[in-house]
Amino acid sequence: MTYIILAAGKGTSLQPLTLKTPKSLYKLDRNTTVLQRMVRLIRKFDTKAEIVVIAGFLYDQITRELERENVTFVRNPFYATTGSIASLWFAKKYLERDNITIINSDIVAESKLVEEIFCKPTDVPYVLVDSSKTEGKYNVQVNGDRICVMSKELSSFYAQYVSVTKLDAVSARFLIEEIDDMVNGEMYNQLFEDALVQMIFKNDFDLYYKDIKDYSWAEVDNVDDLIRAKEVQKN
Repeated sequence: MTYIILAAGKGTSLQPLTLKTPKSLYKLDRNTTVLQRMVRLIRKFDTKAEIVVIAGFLYDQITRELERENVTFVRNPFYATTGSIASLWFAKKYLERDNITIINSDIVAESKLVEEIFCKPTDVPYVLVDSSKTEGKYNVQVNGDRICVMSKELSSFYAQYVSVTKLDAVSARFLIEEIDDMVNGEMYNQLFEDALVQMIFKNDFDLYYKDIKDYSWAEVDNVDDLIRAKEVQKN
């Protein structure tokens, strides 16, 4: 399987902690950073994994951190003025695979979650959500077993998006087409998930979801998340 880790952003929500260090390089313990832990867990449960890290902000720090981890690096030189859709556009050739997992670099997940979901192949496209979370920054509304919409602006929603997307070969190629269309239309400051929403509205694309409310995870967006992440990494 192919794993694409999005690590290009500046982590502005955690400034000044992230002024000189990417938040994905926050140390969970003396020897392990957020990003390093995710890469090593993927390798543990998928020994043939192709891991692609898209970096931008403090690119050299990230490449040094992972120089011995057998990963492929892609650079987004315009990270300061673009969103994750541009980062994924620079790495779109890696979307031409049979099974893909796209992960934000600030996700800390218990090892059981990585083993049972992140590293399992899929034959349908789906995103991970957590229905136990009520104050997510990016949320989803659903209809049955499918996503209706994903947005930062939902007044009511079913669950928080967990910043992990899994694609089969067909859906990955649809995503390449939509990303190309949006970037060429100068919508390069959007999240790549906004391309998934466009696919739902324009093409009646079936995007499913998996609720991981029974697993432990954290997305490092604030200081409280840092504390939570240290607890999650013990599992």
